[in-house]
Amino acid sequence: MENAIIKVDNLVKKYGDFTAVKGISFEVKEGEIFGLLGPNGAGKTTTLEIIETLRDKTSGSVTVDGKDLDKDPQGIKNIIGVQLQAAGYYPNLNLKQIIELFAGLYNRHVDPMALLDTVNLREKAKAKFKELSGGQKQRFSIATTLINEPKIIFLDEPTTGLDPQARRNLWELIKQLQERGATVVLTTHYMDEAEELCERVGIIDSGEMIALSTPSQLIDSLLATGFQRKKEVKAANLEDVFLNMTGREWRDE
Repeated sequence: MENAIIKVDNLVKKYGDFTAVKGISFEVKEGEIFGLLGPNGAGKTTTLEIIETLRDKTSGSVTVDGKDLDKDPQGIKNIIGVQLQAAGYYPNLNLKQIIELFAGLYNRHVDPMALLDTVNLREKAKAKFKELSGGQKQRFSIATTLINEPKIIFLDEPTTGLDPQARRNLWELIKQLQERGATVVLTTHYMDEAEELCERVGIIDSGEMIALSTPSQLIDSLLATGFQRKKEVKAANLEDVFLNMTGREWRDE
């Protein structure tokens, strides 16, 4: 693929007799938002963790921005940003201090307030992570992925548990990251989210890549089989009604 920044070829991951990832191959284009979809236990998170250098593979090859996972894992770490879960943050530090700590670990000089501005959290600079709302925690976790100015950002189910306003606003933040030049790879269980954000998606089931295309092409392929929904699809859904009536602004309490 032209301008592929991630190349995964015949990736296998085994745990004893169990094969979690069964020879997956795919590429991610530079600058795109790429979605990895699948049921729980399908192997998508394991696949991402291997690419992120967080988990060893059994066989196959992974190349990230021309760097071979086997030969230069540190080179890969230097150019990626990985969204941390809540347990990854120091409970007694405020947001500004956490950013300063992470910047030191990366040996980078960053302006914490400017970074908090990026995710609309300047007013929470002196708050501790545990004091944030769900949407604020997700936005801050994304802010920490930006400290080392990564070329590729990995987001694992970034909007799970968020209310509609927080979810839609996080979508806009992800689009802004792409506009700034980053490649974004995300997992999600929300198909409307994948359809809204992703230029292409790969669907993994039982450790195998069963589909890889644009959301539009995958939908067209299904319709070509004669598929019909039992209920007519309207031009808006209940979430649109909710947002139209309650507004789209941040609801941070």
